[in-house]
Amino acid sequence: MNIRKTSSTFAATLGIGFGLCVATSIARADDRADPGQLTAQWWQWAFSIPSSLNPIADSTGGSCMIGQSGSLWFLAGVGGPFGGSAVRACSVPEGTTLFFPVINRVFFNSPGCGQGPENIPVKVLRKAVGDFIDSVRLRDLNVTLDNRPVFPFNRVQSDVFAIAMPANNIGGCDAGVYSPTVDDGYYVKLDPLKVGKHTLRIQAVAPGPDPLHPFTVDVTYHLTSVDVLQK
Repeated sequence: MNIRKTSSTFAATLGIGFGLCVATSIARADDRADPGQLTAQWWQWAFSIPSSLNPIADSTGGSCMIGQSGSLWFLAGVGGPFGGSAVRACSVPEGTTLFFPVINRVFFNSPGCGQGPENIPVKVLRKAVGDFIDSVRLRDLNVTLDNRPVFPFNRVQSDVFAIAMPANNIGGCDAGVYSPTVDDGYYVKLDPLKVGKHTLRIQAVAPGPDPLHPFTVDVTYHLTSVDVLQK
């Protein structure tokens, strides 16, 4: 995961199981949505949670449940100028579809935060994120579930969308609504897991801002699909 902002870049990680009672204002994931809508919903989820509780900023997996609801849950990777690695443990209800990026990038229009007072048009935003994803080679992307390759993962360009960020947000701007926003990247929609323990590993390599230090992703999830008892 990579956030395209001229003001700063930050390291971000996905979370796992904490804080079911935390109040957040989050767009709910819609399992029926098309991929372009789902990627927008993924970022709306990610940006809507304060940094102190944000699953993307969680290094241990303690926040994976925050903001999740319904039959589809989001997972994320790592970000920043050079990416990174993480190992996390997460419990999910039986029957839950998982949606996550292998590698992605977002760019949001934010006058006065990382850019001048002018608005940046959609075509410029799209080119910025598209150029980065264009540099990614499919052979440098790998997703496995229980040591078996996961296919397919597809490149998705999001619909144009808006993000609402609270105070102390991971985007580094004042609280508010920012638009237009666009995303580009490779994503996976994983069918519900069988009840029990599973290992999901997400790996990616792409050219970074420093030719000597490529952008890398190496995230391992120890997932437990929990039986939902029927009375």
